[in-house]
Amino acid sequence: MFSLGQENISTHLMSTKGPVKYGELIVLGCNGSLPYGDKGRRKSRFALCRRNKANGVKPSTVHMSCTPQAAKAVSNKEQHSISYTLSRAQTVVVEYTHDSNTDMFQIGRSTESPIDFVVTDTVPGGQNQADSQTLQSTISRFACRIICQRNPPYSARIYAAGFDTSKNIFLGEKAAKWRMQDGQMDALTTNGVLVMHPRHGFCQDSKPGQWREISVCGNVFTLRETRSAQQRGNMVESESNELVDGSLIDLCGATLLWRTAEGLSLTPTVKHLEALRQELNAGRPQCPVGFNTLAFPSLRRKDVLDEKQPWAYLRCGHVHGYHGWGGRCDPEVEAECQERECPMCRARGPYVPLWLGCEPGFYVDAESPTHAFVPCGHVCSEKTTVYWSQIPLPHGTHAFHAACPFCIQPLSRETGCVKLIFQSPLD
Repeated sequence: MFSLGQENISTHLMSTKGPVKYGELIVLGCNGSLPYGDKGRRKSRFALCRRNKANGVKPSTVHMSCTPQAAKAVSNKEQHSISYTLSRAQTVVVEYTHDSNTDMFQIGRSTESPIDFVVTDTVPGGQNQADSQTLQSTISRFACRIICQRNPPYSARIYAAGFDTSKNIFLGEKAAKWRMQDGQMDALTTNGVLVMHPRHGFCQDSKPGQWREISVCGNVFTLRETRSAQQRGNMVESESNELVDGSLIDLCGATLLWRTAEGLSLTPTVKHLEALRQELNAGRPQCPVGFNTLAFPSLRRKDVLDEKQPWAYLRCGHVHGYHGWGGRCDPEVEAECQERECPMCRARGPYVPLWLGCEPGFYVDAESPTHAFVPCGHVCSEKTTVYWSQIPLPHGTHAFHAACPFCIQPLSRETGCVKLIFQSPLD
């Protein structure tokens, strides 16, 4: 069996020669790359590294009314500020000053220069809306910002909303906002920024935590009734906005996974996943009906059906080659979920091609790909399928459901994953 220890994974570690890596953001629903390829700041994963020069900011002077100083702070393109509009006659402006101890990274839908990581809506099946504007995006143009400490332990904290090209954040009358006990202002963005921190880290024993909403000032709240409701949730003072390995960030249209540099050093690499694929193919699994040899295509051809492609009946897990007979479409089931009867055990269920999960950042261990998500057919380790099958991901304005991390397709409510049964000689 190929061992992770056999591979040099030092490339993940923070190198003294290169810039310090704080961590990486990975878009759920992208199996190693965006459907149409990674382009510039629009890609499936983004590394946050220590900048040559600190660009972090921290709150400074507060102007409680429309004073000349407040107007100057907003109009000054060299000055970061956040404006809280309470009414047509009153606006609170908070100036932000340079912080030499932190780096700031901004995420959003906008392609303007302040955004470091451009994120577009993801839809089930591994597609996105990057090249199609038929659907209106629910992701904010300046969705959130992450502030990283430049010195150990390199903690990363998330805040709702990002500064625009004028270095301002404007929160209008309709935005949920309030004055805190210390006199400072705080607010929530229209569709909100939700965060979930896993319990026990991101590993084989991880369990999902509670989804919370993060405010503009980084405070933690229980969820609103719906994403854009005016009434905020209750503040959760026992929790913080500090990201941990495996934290999920939902921007209402796309969900991001945060992996720390230390966490990435313990995950499998693409090279390791390729070795597992070759080892699986070396066992020469066979179709139990046609007796033809099956083989998973290379990771580079992860979306192209191959004549040797393994297919599986997801009700029972029996792996076959493709065959066109035996289809018995249940009229109550949608066309794309046509049911088939397995010739081995007569179990009826979805019959789909199997695809290897190619994004190593989604794996909680480095074990062999033995299980598949239902009903999409993405294959990875058992612990990885079990973990993601129990994670409720935000969907729409108030719904949650578990989904495959490689294509974001909702998982079956009956069973989110199935153990694959290969024909000898693997058995």
